Amino acid sequence: MSAHSSDTSAGTPVPPAAPVARRVPAPRRDIVVAAVFDVVLVLVFVLIGRSSHSEGFSLAGTLTTWWPFLIGLAVGWAVSRAWRRPFGIRLPGLSIWLLTVLVGMLLRTVSSQGVEVSFVIVATIVIGVFLLGWRAIAAAVAARRPRPRS
Repeated sequence: MSAHSSDTSAGTPVPPAAPVARRVPAPRRDIVVAAVFDVVLVLVFVLIGRSSHSEGFSLAGTLTTWWPFLIGLAVGWAVSRAWRRPFGIRLPGLSIWLLTVLVGMLLRTVSSQGVEVSFVIVATIVIGVFLLGWRAIAAAVAARRPRPRS
């Protein structure tokens, strides 16, 4: 007997299975805005870090430093399914932040880039402030907007 029919073999009717609710992605504009903010802020982190170590700006150097974190950011977006709620602080924000740092540091290790403890600490804090901070600001702005009356 199928799962959608009423089964009375045990004496109790079994209701048909409820349809599975599908999560609808956020509007495309929200997804693009959130992704751009994340990518740009990770780049800002890289540029600040390179300038604070007197490494200056070079496209090759910037890309070398940026790519591990950019891949970490992409992993964070994929694992957390950020397109569903891209402005969320806890979800997907925390996952994106932690995976950006974790994957970024792992890739820096395998590509023979530095992963000193002090760098890991600073990167974790700065990337967290950047990726969670803009989401917190967006949430505060959204909360202050008057709601349309229905």
